[in-house]
Amino acid sequence: MWKSPNGTIRAILDGTVFRCPIVVKGIEPCVKNWKKPITLARHAYGDVYKNAEMQIPGPGEVKLVYTPADGSGEQTVSVYKFEGSGVVQGQYNLDESIENFAKSCFGYALETKQDIWFATKDTVSKKYDHRFKDIFADLYQKEYKEKFEAAGIEYFYTLIDDAVARVMKAEGGFIWACKNYDGDVMSDMVSSAFGSLAMMTSVLVSPHGYYEYEAAHGTVQRHYYKHLKGEETSTNSVATIFAWSGALRKRGELDGNKELMAFADKLEKATIDTIESGKMTRDLALMTTLPNPTVLNSKNFIVAVRGKLEELLS
Repeated sequence: MWKSPNGTIRAILDGTVFRCPIVVKGIEPCVKNWKKPITLARHAYGDVYKNAEMQIPGPGEVKLVYTPADGSGEQTVSVYKFEGSGVVQGQYNLDESIENFAKSCFGYALETKQDIWFATKDTVSKKYDHRFKDIFADLYQKEYKEKFEAAGIEYFYTLIDDAVARVMKAEGGFIWACKNYDGDVMSDMVSSAFGSLAMMTSVLVSPHGYYEYEAAHGTVQRHYYKHLKGEETSTNSVATIFAWSGALRKRGELDGNKELMAFADKLEKATIDTIESGKMTRDLALMTTLPNPTVLNSKNFIVAVRGKLEELLS
């Protein structure tokens, strides 16, 4: 299998993926007390996505071995003494990448004026996860505490299972920072609970000032194969539209191009207005509380958005 192109780009940029639900009237969250969007901040480097795995055929011992480049003493830790067959996995991360993750999260929180939560399982993973916790805490105290207090926002750390329980009872309106795998899973949960993975923005923010906008759901293979057969599809293109609008707005910010920023704002408003007027793709029509929605195919939904956009531009 070919490796994920998005995953490759994320690894090169060493950034953090921020995913936020696109909230529209008529598409109500499954969690009734969620009143505001919950933004997921996913560390996009290492962990299980860069792991080394082995299938163990029979009895024997698996060890972790660190051989220093300077030739000094080797360190060995026993992972497990197998009495039969099984599997084993090794994963890693870098202090530099974790620090970049923390900087991106704290910077994004200040930029968007939102509280930020961070969660790991440091009580079980006393070295691996605890390293994340310590780097976040140290960086916050040294560089961000005063800025957060001045902005009136909060940094909050808790265990991942506690965070899940708290999130279900929260109103939303904050950033939830997670390690790579946790962020992968929780962003899908949050997007689905808010309506659809196709109703989710996704931007990778690098601490070096790079941005990469994408559709959170990736490619839609099943719909694409139907399209190749000449069959009609009703593919929700909102995430793709917002990837373009987000990128155009950021380009406008970087260049001081207010006209381009205004165009991006109007493109997003046209998309939301189209859905709130009752015109939507099949996935949204199946869950909307709006009466008698008009189900549009892939092309006609885009045409409807274009019509709204032309009204706003004129």
